[in-house]
Amino acid sequence: MRTRVRGWRWRHSPLRRRSDVVEAWTVLVVAVLIWVGAPLVGAFVASWVHTEAGAVAAEQRADRHRVRAEVVGRTAGSLPSVQGGREHAYRATVRWTDPGGGPRTATARVPGGTRQGEVVDVWFDTKGHSVPPPPDKTAVWQHTLTIGACAAGGAVAMVLLGHSVVRGAANRHRMAEWEREWALTEPQWTRRRA
Repeated sequence: MRTRVRGWRWRHSPLRRRSDVVEAWTVLVVAVLIWVGAPLVGAFVASWVHTEAGAVAAEQRADRHRVRAEVVGRTAGSLPSVQGGREHAYRATVRWTDPGGGPRTATARVPGGTRQGEVVDVWFDTKGHSVPPPPDKTAVWQHTLTIGACAAGGAVAMVLLGHSVVRGAANRHRMAEWEREWALTEPQWTRRRA
């Protein structure tokens, strides 16, 4: 049967070593860093990422515009790929009527499964290049939460790595203390002279 005494590193005892006290304080610091510090790091990074991602999304919304266009044909070598049961977007020739400019034709990215003659939403930048749609608020929040969670997880990993380094050093120091004290105690127990 195993007996465990809780908090022995905090109590005064002739068996307690300085390395035991260091290890006890290290465990306390690690607990505070994991339960308080890591969430704060995650929240700070998430706040910064949300601001940056929101600015990029606003810039893209200002730079891009949506056009309702009819698919008139596929471009050469632009067959959609099927992966995981879902078809991905592919490039096709689309035609739309530009207000004040007449009919226009361009190559744009259309959703997989779109057939010729269907009307789809396509996005263009100010230079007339086909681009993906700008991220919406949901995409910005998903990005924010993902990066914040990764930052908090990274902080926890760094704290645990630091703890393992400190614990290893404390164990080596403890073993050295025991060796020194055993060198003093052994002659009394074994009746050998040092």
